[in-house]
Amino acid sequence: MKIFEEFLQGIDDPSQRDRTEEVLAWTAKTYPHLEPAIKWNQPMFTDHGTYIIGFSVAKEHMSVAPEQAAMTRFETDIEQAGYNHTKELFRIPWKKQLDYNLLEKMIDFNISDKADCTTFWRE
Repeated sequence: MKIFEEFLQGIDDPSQRDRTEEVLAWTAKTYPHLEPAIKWNQPMFTDHGTYIIGFSVAKEHMSVAPEQAAMTRFETDIEQAGYNHTKELFRIPWKKQLDYNLLEKMIDFNISDKADCTTFWRE
């Protein structure tokens, strides 16, 4: 995933860099048809030109942004996983495991829900 190399090199903490790389690699391997991209200085994945999922890093957590429609649909799952969230993203503390099943459900939902979408963001 050469496209993410510069972004990953910008993460000072080696354990956070490794974890971020792991999540990006998992996403790319699980969804090889998605296109990896860096937009707004954040790694993300798109499908036929439409946004599917994006990630960002902060001192205390990694944020996952699947768009508000997926956040609304999976709000209960996010809360049951113990993740803090807003309308647009949820935060995974660096010391907490990522629920890959939840991530997979969100990505699958966005791929399906946006199959006919012709814009980058939902309208």
